[in-house]
Amino acid sequence: MKGRGIVAIVALVTGGAGIYAWLAPRRNPSMDVRPDSTRVTAPPRAENVPADQRAPDSVRVKVEILNASVVRGLARRATMHLRDRGFDVVFTGGSDERRDSTLILDRSHHPEWARAVARALGGGARVESRPDTSRYLDVTVLLGAAWRPPAQPFYP
Repeated sequence: MKGRGIVAIVALVTGGAGIYAWLAPRRNPSMDVRPDSTRVTAPPRAENVPADQRAPDSVRVKVEILNASVVRGLARRATMHLRDRGFDVVFTGGSDERRDSTLILDRSHHPEWARAVARALGGGARVESRPDTSRYLDVTVLLGAAWRPPAQPFYP
């Protein structure tokens, strides 16, 4: 009899904790306040970026990013940067070709989209037209060693 009472008490306590966790208000991380009383801000998204540095409205610009440098992780950083600006990065990888400067290739006869990618990456890239109908892409980016990703906010 004594054992059943202990089991009932344990079940009641753990059940109550589960109900509390279910009913407790959810924490909203966007409302966090840093010690210096500044609000934590989200990384820039397409709506917070100047119009000439983001993907055109109501168009899905498919982008391939190839790291043509020896800097590890550069294509991943460029992917996050372009996705924050509304571009659809469908492939990220490495290139056998090594480049100092960034080259952006128009693959789908839309040079204005390739120029928009160049502006989003900082504007120092050369844009060339090399249509390729065998690829399901609009733009190929060959990231050179000179490209530097913008500083990102630190979220501990």
